[in-house]
Amino acid sequence: MPFRIVLGNITKLNVDAIVNAANKSLLGGGGVDGAIHRAAGPRLLEECKTLNGCETGEAKITGGYDLPARYVIHTVGPIWTGGRRGEPQKLMEAYQNSLNLALENNCESIAFPLISSGAYGYPLDGALEIAVRTIRHFLEEHEMDVILVIFDKNTFRMSQGLWSDVSAYVKNNCEQEERKGSFLGDIAKSISFGGVSGSRRSVFAKEKKASDACVDEEAPSLDEEAPRCAMSLQAEPKALAMAGSAVNSGLKEALENLDESFSQALLRMIDERGMKDSDCYKKANIDRKLFSKIRSDIHYRPSKQTALALAVALELDLPETEAFLKKAGFALSHANKADVIVEYFITNKNYDMYSINEALFAFDQNLLGA
Repeated sequence: MPFRIVLGNITKLNVDAIVNAANKSLLGGGGVDGAIHRAAGPRLLEECKTLNGCETGEAKITGGYDLPARYVIHTVGPIWTGGRRGEPQKLMEAYQNSLNLALENNCESIAFPLISSGAYGYPLDGALEIAVRTIRHFLEEHEMDVILVIFDKNTFRMSQGLWSDVSAYVKNNCEQEERKGSFLGDIAKSISFGGVSGSRRSVFAKEKKASDACVDEEAPSLDEEAPRCAMSLQAEPKALAMAGSAVNSGLKEALENLDESFSQALLRMIDERGMKDSDCYKKANIDRKLFSKIRSDIHYRPSKQTALALAVALELDLPETEAFLKKAGFALSHANKADVIVEYFITNKNYDMYSINEALFAFDQNLLGA
């Protein structure tokens, strides 16, 4: 997946490069900086001593040593002083220079902490907005897997307005589903016993019909009727053969006239919208290799997250999204919080995948994409 947000320890990630939110000396410190130095071992400090420090917004690279990552990219974020000293620009440069350095060293994957959001005091929602905007701009031009690592969920903050709107939508729709489920459950309890105290006969039990072959309450016995039933079945071998042939013919016709597959529908809609393949998979936040699989295999069945991501990339409305998902064997449900969140964005015609995934992360749901 080109961009994702994860909760975890950046020193444990098996990526080409991790980014260290360092101080200007590059000689270690607290927070993420100290954790990376401890995990990488003393050789990292020895190499850092040869780099002669680093200015705010710049980035320098070293080996990863005892880390799973091949490289550590050290960058210095700005100290927040109210935004009057160019902090937003410097923070953007820290991300941009780190990404460029990763590109120069042929990295296919890189992991960032939320730079400057700890001891340097940068407001959390502002730090997140700049991180996402800068990474997004980079990925429009380059292919790379980028991970934003959140060590503590309390350090993650999406915009307050969006959080409030999504929360209200989720609360309203999920509570409606819960009430409906409770109501249907109460009905099921009452009708499962026929609505009569002590009766175990379900109202769903089949009523007997006079036309039921070989089953009649007025018949003398089942044994007496059995020979007549057997003879009636043997008397119509041609009719049975014809019926079987008709069923096979109908099935064959149905199989020959299947609706278009998910892959076919996707490619058709890309063409109808005048999009390039790269426009679609980048907007959907999915890997180019995965998109190639979907394109080349007419019967490819994606995950629900991938199918939804492509629906967002195509900017489908809600009915179109439902129909598109059905081709992959899925459906939206108000019993699923992630579905309700995505529905909120589609209903409001907000097809920004980064905002959708921020909201999904905030509500502890799986992100869209591969």
